[in-house]
Amino acid sequence: MRDKAYRPLSFKELTRRMQVPKEQRDIFKKLLRDLIKDGHIVKIRGERYGVPAKMNLTVGELSCHPNGFGFVAPEAGGEDIFINPRNMKGAMHRDKVVARVEGRSKGNGKREGRIIRVLERAHKTIVGRFEKSKEVGIVIPSDERVLQEIIIPLKDINTIQPVLKGFNSGTAPASRHELIRAMEGKIVEAEITRWPEENIAPAGRIIGIIGEPDDTEVEIEVIVKKYGLPHRFPHHVIAEAKGTPQEVAEQDIAGRVDLRKRTTVTIDGETAKDFDDAVSIERTSRGYKLWVSIADVAHYVKKGSILDEEAYKRGTSVYFPDRCIPMLPEALSNGICSLNPNVDRLTLTAEMDFDHHGNILHSKFYESVINSCERLTYTNVKNILDSKLKIQDSKIEADLLLMQELCLKLRQRRAELGSIDFDLPEPQIIIDIEGRVEDIVKSERNIAHQIIEEFMLAANQSAAAYIARLKLPFLYRIHEKPDEESINEFKEFIQNFGYHLKGKKLSSKVLQDLLSEAAGKPEEKLINHILLRSMKQARYSEKNIGHFGLAFEYYTHFTSPIRRYPDLIVHRILKTMIKTRYSEKDKAYWEKNLPEIAAHTSQRERNAMGAEREIVDLKKTQFMKDKIGEVYNGIISGVTSFGLFAELEEYFVEGLAHVTNMKDDYYMFMEKEHSLIGEHTNKRYRIGDKVKVKIENVNIERRQIDLALEGQIKTGKRHEAGGYRK
Repeated sequence: MRDKAYRPLSFKELTRRMQVPKEQRDIFKKLLRDLIKDGHIVKIRGERYGVPAKMNLTVGELSCHPNGFGFVAPEAGGEDIFINPRNMKGAMHRDKVVARVEGRSKGNGKREGRIIRVLERAHKTIVGRFEKSKEVGIVIPSDERVLQEIIIPLKDINTIQPVLKGFNSGTAPASRHELIRAMEGKIVEAEITRWPEENIAPAGRIIGIIGEPDDTEVEIEVIVKKYGLPHRFPHHVIAEAKGTPQEVAEQDIAGRVDLRKRTTVTIDGETAKDFDDAVSIERTSRGYKLWVSIADVAHYVKKGSILDEEAYKRGTSVYFPDRCIPMLPEALSNGICSLNPNVDRLTLTAEMDFDHHGNILHSKFYESVINSCERLTYTNVKNILDSKLKIQDSKIEADLLLMQELCLKLRQRRAELGSIDFDLPEPQIIIDIEGRVEDIVKSERNIAHQIIEEFMLAANQSAAAYIARLKLPFLYRIHEKPDEESINEFKEFIQNFGYHLKGKKLSSKVLQDLLSEAAGKPEEKLINHILLRSMKQARYSEKNIGHFGLAFEYYTHFTSPIRRYPDLIVHRILKTMIKTRYSEKDKAYWEKNLPEIAAHTSQRERNAMGAEREIVDLKKTQFMKDKIGEVYNGIISGVTSFGLFAELEEYFVEGLAHVTNMKDDYYMFMEKEHSLIGEHTNKRYRIGDKVKVKIENVNIERRQIDLALEGQIKTGKRHEAGGYRK
């Protein structure tokens, strides 16, 4: 462009200014369409094109709330934009949209705006319950954040449709009317044939019946479809995976560092089937030498292959209590890429030297071959270290003791840096052989978990620092500082318990010091939980800004390429450096593609986490269904204007005691104090209080547990600012 454009331009003006030859205008038009689709350029009234930022426009993803409003999260980062229900303009949950900022709320000062265009639709199909009215059918979305019901013209339903896959052989309805009656109340999948617009509902056609709403397997399939998880591999992907050799050939080993004679072990959970990391250690005169060897998935999954495209689409493996939706087919994930014991495996190794205090002195990366001599579990390792279990190989036992020694020093070093360690017990859902929830218990996290965690953190940090020193394009794992508003709200919250953040400047060290101060107190879990909610979510980025939570200047994901696509990208970049050094072509390729890879894999990770959380919530409600009427001890985990959330001490399950169910008084919501106070009795319920609750009702479809308060449990004296002290 010969000069800068200070206004939106028409197509003719653009071609003239950019000196586009006539014979290339079709190509230029396609380029414009691609730029519009990606949100880099916006087409406005008068057939003109402009840059969003110059027109007070923001491109981002819309997140809707069941109450009808939404928020647009800007792609470029920054403050979300609140969207009033009347300003949605037909956009649906998770659509990529262009929003105009129109001011700030008088109440909370947050940005408000309206959607002016939908760039990309997130949903091609919707899963929901089919209901019939007089003239049309309606699909009520299972995802409450999809605000629009889908209109199904009854005249378009016929028995030839793929909907028949929802029926067993010999039970298919004979006519359209029978089919419609058979679908009523069932969970179906509808393909959208007309997108919603302002004041116009979306329309669709039924493409499949999933089943009854209260069927356990149906509920899981609904969640899988709701989050768009591709849970079945296409035939051509399976075929390519099966064509991968299942043994390491001699020619594959050529040029690699041979670590097969080293004592190398894997340490994983009891039920793990894919082992992507193995460790080895020795004491040196300066301290310790640690080898972290990671499955060389990039050797088998080539850039641009069918397997690579499928892995990119999935982005990550998704883990449910009773199953896994893997990123790679089993022939790779559990086969040639898994570091199974007593077989040769190709790996990428991080070799790291530490001093006696756990400071890293030097690291290097190379392609290697290993032969793991033992598949250890976290439980076994803990028992060996506690002298409760003896194994034949004394070298392994000695190495585990040395690993424990280094692990504790690495943890100490991280603590000194201010790395935040949230002490939040995770629920472990125990499934019986028939697939039912048998129990919900606290997930154990012992020294063996800590060993692997510290070693993987060290390898990830070393990989990021290695490439950063070379100033080359790379995929980082970043974590931004929390918003000032979130931290101010957190400060208000902890004052209820008599705590204050020390120091003038916010840092991870200040926050970790607070968590250490609360350790062992009744409010410890709540403070951990509320702080975690105040933090931003870690994500992938081609730009390094460090990792706030870990207090690391450089960080990436290198250690799990079987189950995370970003790790596979990191391996490809490292392998290029190891084998051929970066060329200008390599540099240009990664500079162009890393931003899109970072955005896509971050989104797939968020999606997977949402599905995993919802499956856990489903299992919890299924587990509590037969416990209606039972009384439990709980702790108030949240206070709102409409009631109290309490977590049961026994089962890590949360429920809601609605204010309408608190019949002894009218309760006023005190937002800053995170409490409800009785107008006449002056009875006070606040976050952290222990209560007795009765299970009133369980709604599996809504993942909701209703509680009735049975009374407070006094556990200690309140100090002046509120909260309890032992």
